[in-house]
Amino acid sequence: MRETLVLNASFEPLSTVTLRRAVVLVLQEKAVVEQAHPELRVRAATVELPMPRVIRLSRYVRVPFRRRAPWSRRGVLVRDRHRCAYCGRRATTVDHVVPRSRGGGDTWLNTVASCAEDNHRKADRTPEQAGMRLLRTPYEPSPSDALVLALGGTGRGALPDWLPVPA
Repeated sequence: MRETLVLNASFEPLSTVTLRRAVVLVLQEKAVVEQAHPELRVRAATVELPMPRVIRLSRYVRVPFRRRAPWSRRGVLVRDRHRCAYCGRRATTVDHVVPRSRGGGDTWLNTVASCAEDNHRKADRTPEQAGMRLLRTPYEPSPSDALVLALGGTGRGALPDWLPVPA
């Protein structure tokens, strides 16, 4: 299912919604299309509009301040762009730098994307004990960075040039 980025009236990323919800918001004039798919259009009996990739709300919505992005396995894979932190190949699993059995938790700074082979090879050890080194240091993305990363996981072309993308 296609995801559409929702921006606040101040161009702050808020969330993602389904294509259907995005079209409803535009038709109800609660949002405007900021970026659309170049060749795809949504057609109905009396309406035709571009298929939205990014929409902006017409009115500002006050959002409670979120200090941290919620941790998830999918979030770690997206943050690391589905690349293994040990060898750089395609990652399918999440590895704990400090194993859970040794007190390591499910946190942004303790988990990295990993291929199944390296995850199995490292096993219940730290990278130093296993003789492996991390290619990238894990970091905690801000809530808006996590949202933009989730949408930009398929490539930079999916997002508008004016929207900053985290490194």
